[in-house]
Amino acid sequence: MVEIILIEDNVFARTAWETTLSSIEDFVVVGAFSSCEEAIDSNLVKKCNVILLDIGLKGMSGIKGAELLSNINPKALIIMISIQDDDKSIFGSLQAGAIGYLHKSVSPEELVEAIRLAIRGGSPMTPQIARRVLKSFHKFKPVHEDDNLSEKEITILNLLAEGKSYKKIADEIFLSVDGVKYHIRSIYEKLHVHSRAEAVSKGQKLRILSKW
Repeated sequence: MVEIILIEDNVFARTAWETTLSSIEDFVVVGAFSSCEEAIDSNLVKKCNVILLDIGLKGMSGIKGAELLSNINPKALIIMISIQDDDKSIFGSLQAGAIGYLHKSVSPEELVEAIRLAIRGGSPMTPQIARRVLKSFHKFKPVHEDDNLSEKEITILNLLAEGKSYKKIADEIFLSVDGVKYHIRSIYEKLHVHSRAEAVSKGQKLRILSKW
């Protein structure tokens, strides 16, 4: 049996959830509370498998509650159900220990499937919530070491790999020897290396060199 605790201060929503979940053969609602404080005082948190938790509660917020509840029962699967879909609420909940986040517009069927998904090891999220989470990752472009090398530095690195001297490199790209040395120092710094051999080796690994 999947033992479930509900924490929701809206009596109509709480009753609707309890009615829906109690009708499922392998689900049992062991406790329905209007606040995190009541749930914690009941000692039922230690025995449950799943906790459905609202964020905008009177007294302790659902986010703070998720943190405390996950400490009391690390094995409990906490799924937030809220009308709030801002980044602070979503990511605050996930950081506090929630493994799923549903919008309150979720249908009874979707709620049941979300709990089953969580039990199977998934992280149930309402589609618009999942989209918001993905968009947050799109803001952060991975930084690759070769992205910082200019075209001229890549050209010089390739010439270094061919074993050419600073003078020959300078003649080939129409730059002074001092200018070549300046760019080579920049290459070493960006690739975090200290010699020609290390720079060429790093260039091979990063596939910067045209002949490798």
